[in-house]
Amino acid sequence: MDSFPIPVDFIKNNLMLIAAAAVSGAMLLWPYLRRGSGGPWVSTLQATQLINREDALVLDVREVTEYAAGHMLGAKNVPLAAVEGRAGEFDKHKAKPVIVVCADGSRASKAAAALRAGGFANVVNLSGGLPAWQQAGLPVVK
Repeated sequence: MDSFPIPVDFIKNNLMLIAAAAVSGAMLLWPYLRRGSGGPWVSTLQATQLINREDALVLDVREVTEYAAGHMLGAKNVPLAAVEGRAGEFDKHKAKPVIVVCADGSRASKAAAALRAGGFANVVNLSGGLPAWQQAGLPVVK
């Protein structure tokens, strides 16, 4: 005799439902797990406060063509591939906050990790990247 017939039968009969629940749960957790990687993230509101109150450096790590299509006011463009080599250019900003921006956050995380390894203490990523900045109605320069 089966000692657990009801749970086993339930699982067998509802396998697709259980799989759908597991996948949707994972999709809900993904943004939180992703934020944990690459260091701290800031919202557009927090970023504007850092820029206005603490004179934060905004570092756009998208490619030159992406940057030319539109970027945050005052942002410096250093493509991800050049971040480690050009980090010395920004040594005077080591004590200030540095906001790293890209299109979706993947490049910003890598650049932030490289900057931290280079001695920058206060490096954050802009959550949602430039699209979030634009969606918030904040200024973009072309």
